[in-house]
Amino acid sequence: MNRQDFEQQFEAISDQIWEFAETRYQEFRSRALQADFLEKEGFTVTRNLGGIATAFSASFGSGHPVIGLLGEFDALPRMNQAADVPEKQAERPGAAGHGCGHNLLGTGAMEAACLIRDWLLQTRSEGTVIYFGCPAEEGGAGKAFLTRSGCFHGLDFALAWHPGSKTGLIKEALANIRVIFDFTGKSAHAAAHPELGRSALDACELMNVGVNYLREHVKSDARMHYAYLNDGGDAPNIVPAAATLLYALRAPESAYVAELYERVGDVAKGAALMTGTKVSYRTVSAYADLLSIPAMEKVMMEAMQEAEKPEYTEEDYAYAAQFAADENSPSIDTDILPADQTINLGSTDVGDVSWQVPTGLIGVATEATGCALHTWQIVAQGKSPLAHKGMHYAARILFAAAKKLYESPERCALIQDDYQNVIGHRTYQSMLPDSVKPGDF
Repeated sequence: MNRQDFEQQFEAISDQIWEFAETRYQEFRSRALQADFLEKEGFTVTRNLGGIATAFSASFGSGHPVIGLLGEFDALPRMNQAADVPEKQAERPGAAGHGCGHNLLGTGAMEAACLIRDWLLQTRSEGTVIYFGCPAEEGGAGKAFLTRSGCFHGLDFALAWHPGSKTGLIKEALANIRVIFDFTGKSAHAAAHPELGRSALDACELMNVGVNYLREHVKSDARMHYAYLNDGGDAPNIVPAAATLLYALRAPESAYVAELYERVGDVAKGAALMTGTKVSYRTVSAYADLLSIPAMEKVMMEAMQEAEKPEYTEEDYAYAAQFAADENSPSIDTDILPADQTINLGSTDVGDVSWQVPTGLIGVATEATGCALHTWQIVAQGKSPLAHKGMHYAARILFAAAKKLYESPERCALIQDDYQNVIGHRTYQSMLPDSVKPGDF
């Protein structure tokens, strides 16, 4: 098979997953498409990985090093957008869309797995590659649950990438916990008998006010966000008897997130006391912070610099210019960020994997300059030649990094030593309570 035909296979898979646009733990068609393809390509596929219906692994080779490639394929709710249209225009209003490029992410990692397979066969080298089809990165903590189930035990290294508007190392990601707060009050006629009512919506509003005052007294790099899951209804003449908030709490380290959890919980209890309501809350999702391993980052930097870079046409630049956030800059960022800089990804469940095994994570430009993730602009560009070229580049980078590890036992040992130095006496402990199961959220 020539290179063009090889790459077009993955473009078709990515585009199909873009069309599926399945949200967390509902990625049944996306999972089937990837798993069936890799099985036909000679990989040994394990479905229902970790007891999760939309998770799977696909392995090839034998012996060490054992390198895991982390893939994703979940979309974001209510992000539907027409392809290639440079203005907000949903084809199916309210439907999901790939606003974080996970159609490219998973497929690019799959492509890298196939490149590694070909190299292992051609060179008759010892080593194993395992592609992990991981669901529910968007809020569902898929890899955190897979980590808790021991699915990454046995790996020597893990490699991953993420689409975006820049190419470079991702050296940090915030720990993140999601908590649902359920307030229960007492309904009453809001005009005739307001004294009998206890408003759960008032409690939510007071909790949000309290958290907003709390922001002044937490570390500057902590983040606290909220959304209403139940706003109490649409009848203003009924005192709302139930209302629900979802909070996301983030910080550079899991230990501080745990502290935020306690403090925000106290605010919720105070809001309930002020309104005569009751509150209960539960964790539904949690991600660990990302461990930065300098020796692994050096491998990833070298791979980015050595892998064949995309060749962009005038048409590509013109296409990207329709979406670029800064008209005074080139519409496609072709540079690689210096090694001392990092792409800000917010939070990712790759962090949990990084506490189990040395992990390399990079970002690769697949979209126009300045475009932010989780926007319609990302969805619109998700099937473009620009996106495909970035995906293929990511695959070549992951392959180049894996090849360096397969070829150099000395470098593998150096990374493992560095990893132990970074971890020190710390141990990984998931912030997910044992009672929380995949899909509870």
